[in-house]
Amino acid sequence: MKPTVGRIVHYTNLGDADGKYPSEQQAAIITKVEAIRPPEKRGHDEESYWHVWLHIFYITGQFDMEKVPFSPKYKRGHWTWPPRVSVT
Repeated sequence: MKPTVGRIVHYTNLGDADGKYPSEQQAAIITKVEAIRPPEKRGHDEESYWHVWLHIFYITGQFDMEKVPFSPKYKRGHWTWPPRVSVT
């Protein structure tokens, strides 16, 4: 799925080097999208061909990140789509 401005995503923060504060997922909103590969070189994994700018929401405040890469699974310093949750 192609990322677009205004979409809610998850950002996995970096945590700290000694592990006192482990990385965790934060809510974020996409504020800008930039292609990193031309259309003719894109395959079916659409998200990997874009960098996004994020506005990240932390409990202690807000932060902006530029050119954040995509990961299909939670990975430090990357964004991913929130998991789908079925409502019963």
